Amino acid sequence: MKKWIWLAAALLLALCAYVAAGPYLTIRAIQQAVQEDDTRALARQVDFPALRSSLKLQLDDYLVRSAGADAQGSALGQIGLRIASGVAGGAVDAMVTPVGLAAMMEGRRVWRRVDVRALPQQPAGEPAAKPLQDAERRYESPSRFTATVHDDAGRPVVFVLTRDGLRWRLSDIRLPL
Repeated sequence: MKKWIWLAAALLLALCAYVAAGPYLTIRAIQQAVQEDDTRALARQVDFPALRSSLKLQLDDYLVRSAGADAQGSALGQIGLRIASGVAGGAVDAMVTPVGLAAMMEGRRVWRRVDVRALPQQPAGEPAAKPLQDAERRYESPSRFTATVHDDAGRPVVFVLTRDGLRWRLSDIRLPL
């Protein structure tokens, strides 16, 4: 009887360890996918619909705050905000793809990814940069994990991983807008 209790306890402990290590394993899988330029592997680690939705909401909020109260109060301003919101939403849809996300994580601008000649060439013998390598990592809850990196201006960019069952996926990027 004691053997079954110990076996059940060991299995429960192994399951808890796997769930706790999940975000770190996901970050490692993202790093490998970006380094190997494997967009399929990257797509398995990202919840693209949730990520697109979050980024669209962030950009809409930024546009409304940037426009100010005067633009929001006038009919012409509201039309302009709707047009700008539609353009921003289209840009998010175009950029939040495995290729665009890999470029963003590598620190390259997405528009430069299209022109191979404009990409910075990696010096021979130097390893490629790992995205999220020097990130500040922490659990916000049992189902939410963040990895924070800083852009060139020192502003935080927060990558949010959420858990669905036993699987962790990148579901949000909080931009410093």
